[in-house]
Amino acid sequence: MFVSHRDLIEKKQISEYVTKQVLVSPKEGWKDHVMRMFTLEKGGKAPHHSHPWQHILYAVEGKGNLFMEGKDYPLTPGSVAYVPDDADHQVSNAGDEKFVFICIVPERGDQ
Repeated sequence: MFVSHRDLIEKKQISEYVTKQVLVSPKEGWKDHVMRMFTLEKGGKAPHHSHPWQHILYAVEGKGNLFMEGKDYPLTPGSVAYVPDDADHQVSNAGDEKFVFICIVPERGDQ
C-alpha cells in the first residue's frame, strides 16, 4: 500500500520550464505502469516526439495544448486524452500560469 501527497514527492527539473514527479510506479507497488505529474511553467513545452507505447493524460491545473497527429487539442482542468502508440505529439502550456497534468505510461515509458 502507498499513500502520499504530491507536495511531498520529489520534483525533478527536466528543463528550465518543465518539472516531473513520479507519483506512483512499480516502486510503490503499481506493477507495469507509472503515473507521473508534469508542471509546465509559462512558455513550457515538451519536444515533439513519438514512442512505441500508449499513454493517458489528465489535466489538473491551468491551460495546456496537446498537439497530436497535426491537430491542436486545448486542455483545461478535467480534460483527458489518450495518445496511441507511435503518435507524433507535444504538450505545451497555453496560458499565463503553470499547466499541470498527469501522464500514465507503461513502466518502459519512464525508463
